[in-house]
Amino acid sequence: MSEKTSTGIEENVAGLLCYLLGWISGLIFLLIEKENETVRFHAMQSIVTFGGLNVIYILLMISVIGIPLMPLVGLVGLIAWIMLMIKAFQGEKFKFPISGDLAEKWVKDVKI
Repeated sequence: MSEKTSTGIEENVAGLLCYLLGWISGLIFLLIEKENETVRFHAMQSIVTFGGLNVIYILLMISVIGIPLMPLVGLVGLIAWIMLMIKAFQGEKFKFPISGDLAEKWVKDVKI
């Protein structure tokens, strides 16, 4: 059985929920989870990964050259979303390339 969090939700379920609505649910869990470092990591990774993908998507949208790349960014986002939710639910602290390292570093610095 998974460890409980300060929210009363099991750690693996809270980790999955951090990714459910992309960076929005990540932000919510970063604000409400005060103790569990694993859930805070998943929350920060969700913010960095999906916030970054949203920024890239917006930049491509305003660029005529980038418009053909938008479906590719959407597909990468979908695959990342599914994979990160599965890994979190399995209790694995999977670090996504680049954003996982940033999340691990930044989650220690952010105390809300």
